[in-house]
Amino acid sequence: MTSAPLKGADLTEVGPLADGTGTAQSVRPSRPRRRGRSAPYWFLVPTLTLFAAFTVVPIGYAIWLSLHKVRVKGIGLGKGAREQVWNGLGNYTDVLKDSEFGHSVLRAFGYGLIVIPTMLGLALLFALMLDTPKARSAPFARLMIFLPYAVPGIIAALMWGFLYLPDVSPFYYLLDKFGLPQPDLFDGGNLYLSFANIAVWGGTGFNMIVIYTALRAIPPDIYEAARIDGATDLGIALKIKIPIVMPSLVLTFFFSVIATLQVFTEPMALKPLTNGLPSSWSPLMAIYDKAFLQSDIYGASATAVVLALATFVLSFTLLRISDRYTREDRA
Repeated sequence: MTSAPLKGADLTEVGPLADGTGTAQSVRPSRPRRRGRSAPYWFLVPTLTLFAAFTVVPIGYAIWLSLHKVRVKGIGLGKGAREQVWNGLGNYTDVLKDSEFGHSVLRAFGYGLIVIPTMLGLALLFALMLDTPKARSAPFARLMIFLPYAVPGIIAALMWGFLYLPDVSPFYYLLDKFGLPQPDLFDGGNLYLSFANIAVWGGTGFNMIVIYTALRAIPPDIYEAARIDGATDLGIALKIKIPIVMPSLVLTFFFSVIATLQVFTEPMALKPLTNGLPSSWSPLMAIYDKAFLQSDIYGASATAVVLALATFVLSFTLLRISDRYTREDRA
């Protein structure tokens, strides 16, 4: 009778067995292959390295700067006259007491109240119009609506800025010829309309593409069933299309809110064209002014951290509210 090798044994001796019936063979336990399991992680190394170098490290450095300040000795000249010391939450206290930063946040919200509803409303309208069976030249129309988004923000701001100037704008020339009033688009409340026009012109196309893509994913059988029941194109749009693409609308709304709090290009590009625009018109302009014009990099870092936390809290709150209403609708 042949003796079976023990499970997991590694027999390397070759020779007669104890009962003389045969020879032992080299038996190795089966092990799962591990070759290639680490390959996906190596592909992630470049992305993780760039993310850490250009996102994690700058954020950490900004937080570290926000907790320090410069102590000046004497008149601030000579070696050792300026010393970086720990300040704790002092910079954050100053940010919350800064009225200029508070006014910039309020201006950003007023700007958003104009931009977000107008831009998303136009994007939804264009997407619904292009998704109708009667739409003509839909690819060309999509390209024309999306094309302003491809224009760099600084170029769009400068282009519209010169169109707002009475001395060089063709619009003011036509208004003068027809004897119509010529509003000053760089004064007071008109500034909000001027900035909002640039944002709506440049951002409607992107949001339209997002909503239109969601519309194209709806099965055509749903529309056919609705038309058999006597639904019109308007009824299909209001009762079928808009509810189904609501997640896309929520997504574009979040992007628009974040972009509103981070508005910088339009007011910064138009500032040299007018004397009525303060250096801290928007939150990011206030950070730029404090960091590079006032040379207070520590206070600017604290302001940036506060703005980032406010953006995160606002986005998270809106997302939770939207998720709760979506679950209630499904229930």
